[in-house]
Amino acid sequence: MSCKSAPIQWPDTRLPDCLHRRRCCLLTDFMRNSTPKSTFVPLALVFFFQWGAAGMWNVPFSNVLRHAGLERFIAMGFACNAIAAFISPLLVGALADRGFSPLKLLRNLYWLSGATLGLTFLAIDRGWGGVAMLGCMQLHALCFSPLSSLVTTIALAKLSNPSQEFGPLRTWATFGWVAAGWVVSWVLLADSSPLCGYAAAGVLIFLGFITYSMPTVPLFSAGRARNWQEYLGLDALKLLSHPDHRTILLTVTLFGIPMAAFYPYTPLHLSALGFPHPTATMTLGQASEVVSLLLLAGLTRRIRLKWVILGGLLFGVLRYGLFAIDTRTALLVGIALHGACYTFYNVTAQMYLAERVETAMKARAQALFAMLTGGVSNLFGYLGSGWIFQMATTQAGTRWTLYWSILSVGAIAITLYFMRNYQGVGQGFFRSATVASANTTRAQSGDAAS
Repeated sequence: MSCKSAPIQWPDTRLPDCLHRRRCCLLTDFMRNSTPKSTFVPLALVFFFQWGAAGMWNVPFSNVLRHAGLERFIAMGFACNAIAAFISPLLVGALADRGFSPLKLLRNLYWLSGATLGLTFLAIDRGWGGVAMLGCMQLHALCFSPLSSLVTTIALAKLSNPSQEFGPLRTWATFGWVAAGWVVSWVLLADSSPLCGYAAAGVLIFLGFITYSMPTVPLFSAGRARNWQEYLGLDALKLLSHPDHRTILLTVTLFGIPMAAFYPYTPLHLSALGFPHPTATMTLGQASEVVSLLLLAGLTRRIRLKWVILGGLLFGVLRYGLFAIDTRTALLVGIALHGACYTFYNVTAQMYLAERVETAMKARAQALFAMLTGGVSNLFGYLGSGWIFQMATTQAGTRWTLYWSILSVGAIAITLYFMRNYQGVGQGFFRSATVASANTTRAQSGDAAS
């Protein structure tokens, strides 16, 4: 006797026609407006190697100085970057805005920063002393500090769809930082050796040659400088007259002060808790950064900018709270939160400036951002966190719970300032369709809503 079973009726999982057409239109529009590979790939390589070079020496720098008997120069060594950020980014940004070739500026800065970084680690290696090391480091910082804002300006000018493509492009910088940490810890075995600095110097010099493969960048046209303020790029300070611009810039500047302690002192905390490869362990922070950068475009398209930045600030507060627990697990979880913190409050602020500032001011706007975050934030952050570190350190060791708790209190205060003062456009948590579409139009006139 044969038995025929009824055919299985599978549920219809196809999208409704209207949603299917909408998804296809969105995909088609994105592909039509995406940047050609001949442009995107050289930009990705520059982001990868520039941030890779920085990660090669920044993370192990504290342990290198401690191993060389120069521990008391840790805060001052990092502060060299902050001092340079008061001068170089605005000056270079002004030159780029006023007709100097951005690629030629970039190329020569790579070569100069590579040579001076090699000299810095030679001073450490040969025992020339802390003063000589600081002098060489200051020269390097003057050459390196404008690179981030200059590369960001070039990338935003060349991307066909910056709001959608800058996040994925920026992930290449994260990959470079991660790769650098692995190379230093597991290939070069240089967690406390000047070899990490020599390798980073070679990468920077190599980057100068990569710029020959980059696409031509049109000269920015702000006209000739009429006074010394415009020559130095200080006219960008007028951006602070806008209430939301001022709140964003002050928030990232002030929040960066306690956050500056992360790279100088977290590796020391890892070493104190017995981690054998602190440089590689620190790359946990880049894991969440990759995810956050890939999510950023979608988040800023659907959620009001206020809540994206607030999320980054809260991640920063939580991170230092975990550090204060002073256990291996809490420290690892806190490090893993670094990427989400940095992306949502810092990278989002850069995108904010790219959308809302007029074209002739874009390079100087990014340079002002670099001066405030790299200069004010880091100078007060490195010196202040160094002073707190000395206060929290006794002959028995560092009281890490006290150290991170003090920094957490500062981070909480700045988060409350942002919540009170940033307004933006619209109400509620999600961005309305009207506001989102208005951004596209108003961005062209430098007054996008967010």
